[in-house]
Amino acid sequence: MYKRIVRRDGSVIILAPKKDTKAITFEVLYKVGSRQENDKNNGVSHFVEHLMFKGTERRPATVDIAKELDGVGAQYNAFTGKEYTGYYVTVNNSHMTMAMDMLADILHNSKFDREEIDRERGVIVEEINMYEDNPMMYIEEVFENILFNGTDLGRSIAGPKVNIQTISRNTLYNYHKKYYYHGNAIIGLAGNFNTTQALKLIDKLFPISKRQARVKNKALPVIKQSAAVVEIINRDLEQVQLMLGFRTSSVVDKDFILNQVMANIFGGTMSSRLFLNIRERQGLCYFIKAGVSGYEGSSAFAIHAGLNKEKIYEALEAIKEELNNLAKDGITKEELAQAKENIKGRMILKMESSSAQLNFLISQEAIGRPIKSLDDKLKELDKISLKQINNLASKIIDWSQSNLAIIGPFKNKNKFVNILSKSKVKKSKVKSN
Repeated sequence: MYKRIVRRDGSVIILAPKKDTKAITFEVLYKVGSRQENDKNNGVSHFVEHLMFKGTERRPATVDIAKELDGVGAQYNAFTGKEYTGYYVTVNNSHMTMAMDMLADILHNSKFDREEIDRERGVIVEEINMYEDNPMMYIEEVFENILFNGTDLGRSIAGPKVNIQTISRNTLYNYHKKYYYHGNAIIGLAGNFNTTQALKLIDKLFPISKRQARVKNKALPVIKQSAAVVEIINRDLEQVQLMLGFRTSSVVDKDFILNQVMANIFGGTMSSRLFLNIRERQGLCYFIKAGVSGYEGSSAFAIHAGLNKEKIYEALEAIKEELNNLAKDGITKEELAQAKENIKGRMILKMESSSAQLNFLISQEAIGRPIKSLDDKLKELDKISLKQINNLASKIIDWSQSNLAIIGPFKNKNKFVNILSKSKVKKSKVKSN
């Protein structure tokens, strides 16, 4: 069970008690990310996240923050996405007060010291270099930049290096003040805690302030695409990274869960179609998977593969054939039943962790949908029909709407475009229950 409390200032508290643990996780999530940026300040959300650990009046330097948390064996970190920025601390529940006080202090009182800002520029540039030098990580950014080109989902989370090197202290400080307000926050606590004590601490450390509504993302413009799009990052690599996919349902849509089930069947397990047919039977790749990245307004259904450069064209043809088969013939009852059980099992096992349970609840609150319990989600899975999945596959697998990103030793897009462009899906009767 969980408790959801909406405070007068618009902030929301999510409490998820779990008595069979000695740990607590405290998390604060703000609805701000690269979607709130523009080309000039792209990267500012991520930069601000870094600065939250650079010192306050009470904890003047990074070392003071780290020593206090490390001294009690805490697990702590922060993350920036396209739509959210979050901070969390997991500790022994006897240190709950310290964990809450720590996040309140850094989120409300960080100094934005000019010397620290200038020092952090180099750290973030090296973080960008790390991602760009790791093709397996970088391919997702390349892919989503072309998939959502021209929209606020098409921006890099870290931003271009030139922005990081030149963005001013005032821009960073004002951005923090603009978006880090209580009405834009979701405050979460999970684990073994006393509810009365926890709520008193939250009210003390995050006092109710002026009421302000949570940030709303701008509606995405219609993305006009009439032919396959290919982007190549030319690198001298033996293993090529490939990501191929299509735009699909918004994460707030009721049918978003269908995408997750379809991805599980197609490439979510070691018994999935892609793994068995592309890796095991044809030996065309080291790894291959399908997945969905969910955003408000539109999402990405994508296949990601690591391939030998000599097999890139053969592998792309094979992946295309599997997608055509999915769109044309659909899935079987057995595949659907197996996917449901696989997803259920993963969800149930994941909920053994209090931090995962908190993330499960907060992620639903963050998109503005009524929160469903684990049992509700499991029942929702049970109701999914063969016809729904097959209709979805037939709808989104449209080669005129396909997008392909490649990192590898290639310069000419034409052969890749030709492979995608000649793909025609002959629709057959969709199977029903």
